[in-house]
Amino acid sequence: MMRQASAVLAGRCMYETMRFWDSPERETGTDEVERDFAQAWRETPKIVFSTTLRQVGFNARLVDDDAENTVRTLKAHADGLVILGGADLAASLMRAGLIDEYRLYMHPVVLGGGKPYFQSGLSLALKPLGTESLTQGVTLLRYAPAG
Repeated sequence: MMRQASAVLAGRCMYETMRFWDSPERETGTDEVERDFAQAWRETPKIVFSTTLRQVGFNARLVDDDAENTVRTLKAHADGLVILGGADLAASLMRAGLIDEYRLYMHPVVLGGGKPYFQSGLSLALKPLGTESLTQGVTLLRYAPAG
């Protein structure tokens, strides 16, 4: 999926988590899938939405205001998928009607914390687009806004 992306949108927390893949050493990892992902991550432009960060790393641009207009402009000119990561950013773009598809990756792991994917107070009707069984027991659930 990362190879199909024209851009990655991320909030501060998600971006800082994903910076792990910025290191060129990740491209020499032991797993072919991880090497491929690391290379694709480094090649894909990132837009980071944050009011607290002052700088971002390789192939990334920092936006500290007006996420909605930035995303509208990007979607109008993007040639490929625009991937979104980060619960707070996702919630604001959901409210603005700027998300075309939701991809939920269900991992066989139980977690006891973190931010909910769909924040409370959001009314969101979804229609299923399909499911796919991925390696390592992961199931991809795809949905679109129903309306």
